Amino acid sequence: MSKRIRILFAIALFFVVMAACVCVGSVSISVSDTLSIIRHKLFGSALPEALDASLIPILWEIRMPRAFAAFLVGGALSVSGAVIQALLQNPLASSYTLGVSSGASLGAALVIVTELTLPVLGMFLLPASGFFFAVITILFVIFFSSKLDHNLQNHTIILFGMVFSLFINAILTLLSALYKSHMQRLILWQMGSFSGRRWSHVGILLVCILIGLLCLLPFHRELDMLTFGEEQSMAMGVDTKKTKIILLILSSLLTGVSVCFTGVIGFIDLTVPHLVRRIFGSAHRYTLPLSMLVGGMLMALADLVSRTLIAPQEIPVGAVTALLGAPFFLWVYFHPGRSK
Repeated sequence: MSKRIRILFAIALFFVVMAACVCVGSVSISVSDTLSIIRHKLFGSALPEALDASLIPILWEIRMPRAFAAFLVGGALSVSGAVIQALLQNPLASSYTLGVSSGASLGAALVIVTELTLPVLGMFLLPASGFFFAVITILFVIFFSSKLDHNLQNHTIILFGMVFSLFINAILTLLSALYKSHMQRLILWQMGSFSGRRWSHVGILLVCILIGLLCLLPFHRELDMLTFGEEQSMAMGVDTKKTKIILLILSSLLTGVSVCFTGVIGFIDLTVPHLVRRIFGSAHRYTLPLSMLVGGMLMALADLVSRTLIAPQEIPVGAVTALLGAPFFLWVYFHPGRSK
């Protein structure tokens, strides 16, 4: 099967997955009713007389923004993982390795335990604080790494990232112990959820992620070169230090904006880049946009499982991605013929 056909198949699969995510639930909505509601909302067309009016808010105000938020977050995390794995030449690297998710969690945890309110930000205070701390964390990692190693070699960045991640996780554990009344909310944040996401969240995610992706795509050649090693990249004219700083910040912004809206969700950024490279090849002009597509679909499916498996109860989506992602990653990584 040619690469073009595989890409077209992935695009077609996207529509199938998103249709399942908005139609399936405690209340089933047919595809025809779904299309009628979407046409009504977008173009003002008349609704069928037989259509139950209660389905309109369920589809348009709850399921669709939730499904699109899951797609955008999954895609952003996957792109971030693909970039960091190429930068650090480490198949187990991700933004979580660098402490970005831990930093975002700490920012959100401080807002939760202090019950801080800022009328200017309103409901966006929690995600804004998580986003701010995620960016601060990666800047600290880069700063201390550059102090120890002016060339910003991969093992130095990974080392400082892991140290910061462990340190921040210790602070989070301490906060959970000291503020037991907030423990449940802190734990739920660290497991991730798309519950309550609205079109306003989708709009902000879409703008931030599009900007990040458009800024990353021009670096696809540098990412291809960096996969061969730093010395080879420098010989081919790549300013490895400057490129690493730019790409680390951009990939961390993608992770930060994702984590701050949904909480910590693991394994997507680790597994999807490997899957994409196996199916579509390792050229980053394909890997980055297709990681967005495949990662988004997998996250949307994980969210569908989280809200339907034991309905009306909801499983944290981070638990679903971990339960499915760990064995999936082992299969992808050890299966014969995987991408090197």
